[in-house]
Amino acid sequence: MFLKENLKSIPIVKNLVGFLESLKIPGYNSFSFFDLAEMYISGIVKGALSSRAGSISFSFFMALFPFLLFILNLIAFIPIDNFDGVFFNFIELLLPQESQSFFTDIFNDIRQKQRTGLLSSVFLLSVFLTANGVSSIFSSFEGSYHVELSRSFFRQYLYSMMVGVLLALLLLLGVTALIFFEIFILSNLDELIPSEINWIRLGQLFFYTILIYISVAILYYFGTIEGKKTNFFSPGALMSCLLILLTTYLFGVYIENFSRYNQLYGSIGALLIFLFYIWLNSSVLLLGFELNATLNRLKNSEEQTSS
Repeated sequence: MFLKENLKSIPIVKNLVGFLESLKIPGYNSFSFFDLAEMYISGIVKGALSSRAGSISFSFFMALFPFLLFILNLIAFIPIDNFDGVFFNFIELLLPQESQSFFTDIFNDIRQKQRTGLLSSVFLLSVFLTANGVSSIFSSFEGSYHVELSRSFFRQYLYSMMVGVLLALLLLLGVTALIFFEIFILSNLDELIPSEINWIRLGQLFFYTILIYISVAILYYFGTIEGKKTNFFSPGALMSCLLILLTTYLFGVYIENFSRYNQLYGSIGALLIFLFYIWLNSSVLLLGFELNATLNRLKNSEEQTSS
């Protein structure tokens, strides 16, 4: 209320506040979009979003390389021609251009040498570190100002392992579906509709978007006890997916045209770029979760008022 009165005292903002107050949230008849914005911003400020994003970034970075190493070794046993090449091209869509060289040497080394022993030894480490990374994300979700319930340590770790394996299978399934999509649909489409459009690239972007959306939805749904009270395909997951696509594009434009990391720091510049990219998307992930948590808080308030 105090914030509302202060904003209404500003002539330029007064009309915007009145407009947001007049718009009711679909399915939340007692609350307006201004109530949503006020509670959402309050949760971001009071929930220390930046420090939580930093925690996710560190754990994600620690889990990423063992996870990818296990996936890349596992690819050698998948009986699909050029699966590894398609997989690497797909992964490149996720990375800033300046950081792609980090993965090229590792990928080519694993691609040329099949290591059965390494696969078995990396498996346990990758599962452990991936579970730690997912658990860090879940802990950051529970650190939200609007989340009131939390799981026990062991229960959360089991959920983290399950979600980590689920995301790995989702990634492999997505790349497999992309291969068949390119072979049976895009190749025929290119023959039927000759054009300068790169259908394969558009297909990769389509599957990339779907994978991001489903992955984020899985994290939000299993991340907290209250997450299952919302729809699997939630507004927060959609917002995060769109923001990840936008930040990936804008970040790539910035790095390519304005950044001088490689000139200042040499080869370590690629690492700095990659770390900042992880932190940026970690923040986006938390922003989407805060939206879901805010909507859930408003829903609980409405149910308590009506009862």
